[in-house]
This record gives sequence, C-alpha cells and structure tokens, in this order.
Amino acid sequence: MTDIDQFLDKLWLQQGVSQHTLAAYRSDLQHFQQWLEKQSGTLAQASSDEITSYLGVRRELGLKARSQARLLSSLRKYYGYLLRTQQRADDPTAHLNSPKLPASLPKSISEEDISALLQAPVTNEPLGLRDKAMLELLYATGLRVSELVALKLSEVSVRQGLVRVVGKGDKERLVPMGEEALHWLEQYLRYSRPEMMKASTDVIFLSQRGQQMTRQTFWHRIRRYALQAGLPESISPHRLRHAFATHLLNHGADLRALQMLLGHADIATTQIYTQVAKARLKQLHEVHHPRG
Repeated sequence: MTDIDQFLDKLWLQQGVSQHTLAAYRSDLQHFQQWLEKQSGTLAQASSDEITSYLGVRRELGLKARSQARLLSSLRKYYGYLLRTQQRADDPTAHLNSPKLPASLPKSISEEDISALLQAPVTNEPLGLRDKAMLELLYATGLRVSELVALKLSEVSVRQGLVRVVGKGDKERLVPMGEEALHWLEQYLRYSRPEMMKASTDVIFLSQRGQQMTRQTFWHRIRRYALQAGLPESISPHRLRHAFATHLLNHGADLRALQMLLGHADIATTQIYTQVAKARLKQLHEVHHPRG
C-alpha cells in the first residue's frame, strides 16, 4: 500500500470523506508525485518551494483558481496527515496562501419553475398535503431546511401569520409566512397531521412514522416533485431559500430587511444577492429596452 493509499484510507475512516472527494485527492497527489519524480524529488519530502513551483506550472497551464484551491487543499490534507503521524517534522503548505476565488452567485430558480414545483404535490392525500405545506412555507419564508423540519407548533402563530425561528447561534427571528403558505399550513394541520400522529409531539411536519422528518427525506421529496414538474433534479431546499431571497430583491425588497428574514449575522453574507439582482436587471434591460 502506498503512502497516498494509507492517507486516503485514514481520511475515509476518520472523516467519512466521499468517494468522489477521495478520487480528486488521489488524482491531485499522483500528478504532483509524477512532477516531483521528474525533478528528482519525492512526495513525502517535498519542500514549500517545490509546491510553489508546481502550483505556478499548473497555473501557467490554465488551471483555474477554484481548481488551484482544491489542489492546495489536497496537499494541505496530505502533509497535515504526515505531520500528525510524525512522518514529517514540518508542514510545507503551512505558509502558502490559497488563491482568491471569485464570489459565486447563488443558483436561483425562476418564478415560473417555482410555480410548477409548488403545484406538483397531490393535496388530496396526507403526504401530498404535508409536502405542499412544506414547499409553500419554505418558499414564503426562506427558512433553512434544518429550521423547517424542526419547526414546532409553539413557534407558529396562525393568527398573526408569523413563524418564530431559532436559527444559527440560537438567534431568534420572526418571519411572515404570507397568505398562500398560511392557507396550506392550516389545511395540513387540520386534515393531514392528525392522521399522521402516532404519539404526542410538538413538531409540525411529521414523517409516515409520526416522527420529525429528516432533511434527507425532504430533499428526496423535492427531487421527486422536481422530476414530476419537468425541472432539473438539482433543485434542493437550499436553492428554494436562494429563490426566496432573489425573488424578493427582484421585486424591490430592502437588503437589510432581507438580512433579517434570512437570519444572516453579517450583511456581507446577504450582499451576494445584490449581484443576482443586478444580473437580473441587466437581463431585463437587454430584453425590454429599445436600445438594449
């Protein structure tokens, strides 16, 4: 077994890294090893200067910043492992800076596609009505999927149309749910939830076993409805959260208000959506302006 194999086995055992990620690490390390052998060097004993030179060569060959960052991450993992297992006395990547990555725009979903997705559940059966209420509430509030599945009866005011959410860092926020989401939530609470209850619980959205739904189960349900509606399988709860934010901005929402609704601690996290809105405005200008 090679040093790379031992490293990857340890990484898989200790961190549960996916096979896709392990394959990427293996490829990065093997390519660096082959380059070092041509320079009469070895992977285990590579110096910081050799790593810097290799990164420079890959950059000149057209390796993009995101791929450079992943390559450096692979090397950091490997040499960190050698340091921890006392196979090296130093980490040659310790003082290397990661390339600056361009801000990535959240992938949103068009309002038309959202409408098709929301219409997919069959609401005359308990599971379909539950899913309809969850999808409507998720799009209306921008909740994180972990917040949605953990939502309790005591955290919803049907009379006021508000959801009280305890988010990251135990920070609390109040989010309006809108008439459509409120309607379907009331329908679910009145007709489906009593049928699905197996024991007393304050959790709103129940699984077929009468327990709190998992994030994974809801993700699979969304994927199913996306396929039914002829939409990409890549639609996820997180992309619905992005759609909530993007569509609000497109319709004139204030950035500070959006920050509060999303539960972002820092306005800088919310500002990424302004790029989405600007891109949308530019597209609208090109389509509708006579000299666009």
